[in-house]
Amino acid sequence: MTRVLVVEDDPQLVRALVINLQARRYGVDAAPDGATALRLAAARPPDVVLLDLGLPDMDGAHVIEALRGWTRVPILVLSARQSSDEKVAALDAGADDYVTKPFSMDELLARLRAAVRRTRDTERVPEPLLVETEHFSVDLLAKKVLRDGRDVRLTPTEWHLLEILVTRPGRLITQRQLLQEVWGATRGNKTNYLRVYMAQLRRKLEADPSHPRHLITEPGMGYRFEG
Repeated sequence: MTRVLVVEDDPQLVRALVINLQARRYGVDAAPDGATALRLAAARPPDVVLLDLGLPDMDGAHVIEALRGWTRVPILVLSARQSSDEKVAALDAGADDYVTKPFSMDELLARLRAAVRRTRDTERVPEPLLVETEHFSVDLLAKKVLRDGRDVRLTPTEWHLLEILVTRPGRLITQRQLLQEVWGATRGNKTNYLRVYMAQLRRKLEADPSHPRHLITEPGMGYRFEG
């Protein structure tokens, strides 16, 4: 049974979530604040966490950071906060997805299933050595890229960016994560670097760089690779 930890201080929303989750045969624990959530997570490790950011005792981002100290369990943020900065902060802290309140229960459950499925797939399948799309392929072992059967020359920086994205398919990688992984902590706000290099990658790899199918921008947040 998949176990869900619901961290939310709104009793009505907690009740709705518990009813809907239990009806679909999920096991559910509920915590009204961050401290209780961390105790429950340690005592009965969940398979996925649904987390409100506006908790009475601490900001939800601190709960994410505490959980990430010892677990890679999927964390889906449920929040009325809609600004890009707050979404990015939650994702940078380690959240896997961000659902804005009010939300459709069907959409939330679909995202929850997808998060659990990605985790299980990651546990079951070793990291791929070859990533293939309709127009190009990435050989991670040989560090080579082919487009329509021909070698594509990438700079070391372009390769590093591409490698990060293709090894985490479907997952949003924030601008800050990419900048810190590729350029280091001192370049965490140089988003113009990313725009330039992502444009170069699209020109080299996408069939239509102005309408990319594989190297996708999430405006104000980051980028994701779709195979």
